[in-house]
Amino acid sequence: MSWQHFGRTFLKSIFIRPTLTVLPPSKEEDKQSSATVVCLATGGFPSNWNLGWKVGSTSTSSGVSTSLEVLGTDGRYSWSSTLSLSADQWKKAGSVSCEASLSGQSPVIQSLDPDHCSE
Repeated sequence: MSWQHFGRTFLKSIFIRPTLTVLPPSKEEDKQSSATVVCLATGGFPSNWNLGWKVGSTSTSSGVSTSLEVLGTDGRYSWSSTLSLSADQWKKAGSVSCEASLSGQSPVIQSLDPDHCSE
């Protein structure tokens, strides 16, 4: 939370960190040559949190598609982002991380280890 001064009025800025859930590729997709990882961000505020991806320790924007934010009835926002990889990239990744970031706030990070996903 921060305070912003506008003339003689102070407005309180509230920041609510989204909850991240990272979903692995489907079993059917894993049998093919592609792998799509999904990041669901729910319950965040304000609407301008950014979702990003890391494969291993390297940030990537290749193969990324991010939805527009959706306003819930509770006044909080949800987003989703998908990361498309080759099956080989997925298996060799070590870890895949989704990161929600907002200027001035510490990031929210959720990681997935391909080696620990069920076959």
